[in-house]
Amino acid sequence: MRTAALCLLLTIAAPTFAADPPAGYPTTIDLNDDTARQVVVDREPGQYLGHPSTVLLEDGKTILCVYPKGHGRGAIVYKRSSDGGLTWSDRLPTPENWATSKEVPTIHRVVGPDGTKRLIMWSGLYPARLAVSEDDGQSWSPLEPVGDWGGIVVMGFVEALKTGPGHYMAMFHDDGRFFRNGGERTGVFTLYKTFSTDGGLTWSEPEAVYQSSEVHLCEPGCIRSPDGKRMAVLLRENARRKNSHIIFSDDEGKTWTEPREVPLALTGDRHTGKYGPDGRLFISFRCISPQHARAGRPFEGDWAGWVGTWEDLVSGGNGQYAVRLKDNTKGYDTTYPGVEVLPDGTFVVTTYGHWEQGEQPYILSERFRLEELDALAGTK
Repeated sequence: MRTAALCLLLTIAAPTFAADPPAGYPTTIDLNDDTARQVVVDREPGQYLGHPSTVLLEDGKTILCVYPKGHGRGAIVYKRSSDGGLTWSDRLPTPENWATSKEVPTIHRVVGPDGTKRLIMWSGLYPARLAVSEDDGQSWSPLEPVGDWGGIVVMGFVEALKTGPGHYMAMFHDDGRFFRNGGERTGVFTLYKTFSTDGGLTWSEPEAVYQSSEVHLCEPGCIRSPDGKRMAVLLRENARRKNSHIIFSDDEGKTWTEPREVPLALTGDRHTGKYGPDGRLFISFRCISPQHARAGRPFEGDWAGWVGTWEDLVSGGNGQYAVRLKDNTKGYDTTYPGVEVLPDGTFVVTTYGHWEQGEQPYILSERFRLEELDALAGTK
């Protein structure tokens, strides 16, 4: 069984697109053939490897990566890089029940009210389960249920809140099948929020943020304003009727604005973004458009990114660049996070895709600095 997070659209062929992007579209940059930027994180002949999640530790060079051995579900594979993603370890030992994961894992850094640093890893569907490490990923607990609830892509993000030490908010979505045991698809997508006040060890009963049968908003990705006072959440639109959407909160997630569409250049799935040293944003996502806009969209079906500013998110601006990181050769089956920024400003972005025609997908990382993209744009 596949979840709504891995919709059936992934199996169709990505359309060809026009040579010229739509009017108003930002500059496009293509890194597909720049193999010097690319590092293979993991590949296994004949085995589907996909949907990675990463976290950068405070030393600025250790990156941990988890991903399922299978299409959106399967035994969780775990690797570590000790040099900022230039090289990767062999697959590391994991607790036995990580092999029972039903969905894509997501890994996050959290800090308890007493200052204790932990890593947490989520595994979704019903029930949502959590694994914990208190030694920077050297050892992990088994996956354990968090409550009598579940959902899809648990969690799209885990964001520290300003309401107190050890306070966090996370978001996920469900379509009726996994929030409770024995659920059924309803045709309504619900975006949920849940809170922790003990540094991510326990979580509140989820509350609905938005529901709709017309637009299917899901797979949230959170970005804070530069001054830290406002949160934006970018959302995939899974009905493929409209562009991706965005919502804002000015009260640490208590209330949210009504969703509105973002420009086509920022439309896609599983947005994950970070700020560069100069305050600009890079956001990674699967490039997938609403049905009516696909024929004219550059990089449709590929691993894409967007460079712009917080002000672009607020105003609906197109941003500065649309970037193709890698050509995906099979439909839309590509591109989950992560996005990390090293102390020297190097972005290390990691995802999966069908990078070779007819081969199973594998995990690839790419490296760049925003000033390098500036230079590439200047040569056009």
